[in-house]
Amino acid sequence: MATTERNNMANSNGMRPPSRPGARFTGRGSARPASAGARFKRSPGRLSASSPYRQARHGPHPAAVVIIVLVLIGLVAGGAFLVPRLLGGSGAPAAGSDAPAAGTAVTVEIPEGSGGDAIASILAKAHVIEEPRDYYAAVSALSADQSLQPGTYSFTVGQNPEEVVRQLMDGPNVAGLKLTLPEGLTVKQTAARVEETLGIPADDFLAQAKASAYVADYPFLEGVADDSLEGFLCPKTYTFTGEPTADAVIRKLLNQFEAEFRSLDFEGARSALKASYGVEMSDYDLLIMASIIEREALTDEQRLNVSSTFYNRLKVDMPLQSDATMMYVTGGAVTAADLKVESPYNTYLNRGLTPTPVCTPSLASLKAALEPASTDYLYFFITTDTAYFSATYDDHLKAIEENR
Repeated sequence: MATTERNNMANSNGMRPPSRPGARFTGRGSARPASAGARFKRSPGRLSASSPYRQARHGPHPAAVVIIVLVLIGLVAGGAFLVPRLLGGSGAPAAGSDAPAAGTAVTVEIPEGSGGDAIASILAKAHVIEEPRDYYAAVSALSADQSLQPGTYSFTVGQNPEEVVRQLMDGPNVAGLKLTLPEGLTVKQTAARVEETLGIPADDFLAQAKASAYVADYPFLEGVADDSLEGFLCPKTYTFTGEPTADAVIRKLLNQFEAEFRSLDFEGARSALKASYGVEMSDYDLLIMASIIEREALTDEQRLNVSSTFYNRLKVDMPLQSDATMMYVTGGAVTAADLKVESPYNTYLNRGLTPTPVCTPSLASLKAALEPASTDYLYFFITTDTAYFSATYDDHLKAIEENR
């Protein structure tokens, strides 16, 4: 049994038959045929042998020369005006363009963990630096690769690239309300923090926090259970200016999730876990596992061993028996009686994973879910001071008895 002192509950070691398997998800792809371009052919006109225009001439008519010269001048002038625009040059925006006028102030958010390509894309989208190559040239000229800071910035459309990069090196230049979201919060707990800090009613935040409202812009939300954003509202300290909406807050949190976790090798982890434990894990399953690890472990070393324990249990078709998953239902302490209540989040009565994550995990917990320690542990007992991991039930009981 997985037992942590912080769960404040009586120890229980019962096992029941399974009733719900863990959820599985598959990806999808799309293809679009290319259309062939049309090709046209023109035949040249012909003059008959008897045509009067076959008479010999020593040169073009002077009037024709004047007309040709005027036409060529017009073409050159028109080309000088049109070519830069056709080639994406730096002319004024065309009529009807959505691009704001040069010098317009814009607010830009650089998520923590953003790489060079991501920052260049954000700046281009905001029309701060239209050409990514100009951004990279400024970063190189200022040797700023390792000095760029995340946060909220105020820039202007068409701002000098080196000025922009210098500001990114100096740090955020926009003051605002700071929202701190620690690891391990649920969506409901996040909503309460948002209301307390930003004044957005928790009910409004919860009504907006539906995966279906964001899956078009954030494909990693496809296939989540219960239309839930549980597990995706990334823990971090955020800065908000003005009066942000629930939608704006959620998008900032999802942007941070995407920036922070995109570098992890989910595909490699799935392959390794299947080879080691015989389990098929989707990306969403890995997030669920990470959330359970987050609620059970207290240190990075514990996270790796807790992860190993849970995968060992899955390998031998043993219930996860995590008190933390029922805490998601009770909202607090879990009793022995709670563990007898039928719920898809009761991992004593049901084998496999819970339908959704039970909190937002830290990056350390997600890494532990992807790469667990290699152990033969099947049980653990964690206190605020230390942790005891055991391969047998007898050793587990002994650890509990000696350290209660």
